[in-house]
Amino acid sequence: MRNRRFYPAVLLAVMVLPVLASGQQLTIQDESGKQTILARADLEALPRAKITAGSSSSSATFEGVALDRVLEKAGVGLGETMKGKRMASYLLVEAADGYRVLFALPEIDPAFTDKRVVLAFLKDGKPLDAKEGPYRIVVPDEKRMARWVRQVTTLKIVAAP
Repeated sequence: MRNRRFYPAVLLAVMVLPVLASGQQLTIQDESGKQTILARADLEALPRAKITAGSSSSSATFEGVALDRVLEKAGVGLGETMKGKRMASYLLVEAADGYRVLFALPEIDPAFTDKRVVLAFLKDGKPLDAKEGPYRIVVPDEKRMARWVRQVTTLKIVAAP
């Protein structure tokens, strides 16, 4: 009888532990489908970006890395490679709850714009809580926060048909 009770616990551990371990990982997929997985340490090793954003009554300071740096770390070319057909490529940001938004690649390429898009992992000096994190997209100069994706899991580069 004891063995039968043990099996569900083992099964649960086998299913849940990989999910918990991958909670700090970010998957980036390029146009060819090649995936790169970055750990939190990989992101923290990149140059930091710090911005204060939000409404005047509830602003917060977010810290993380510029989204273009994250893409470059994963081997996604920006800058001089952004011409011709690549100008119709976009970044699809996916969240743990299924929420998805997109950015045209030139929108986040410093060769085209001064707009800052940040992949944040700290808010007011503390790690993002479970509702927001572990990663969140922050776009400080947008009027609506609809593209401020919480619980970011995947960044996919897609070539428009």
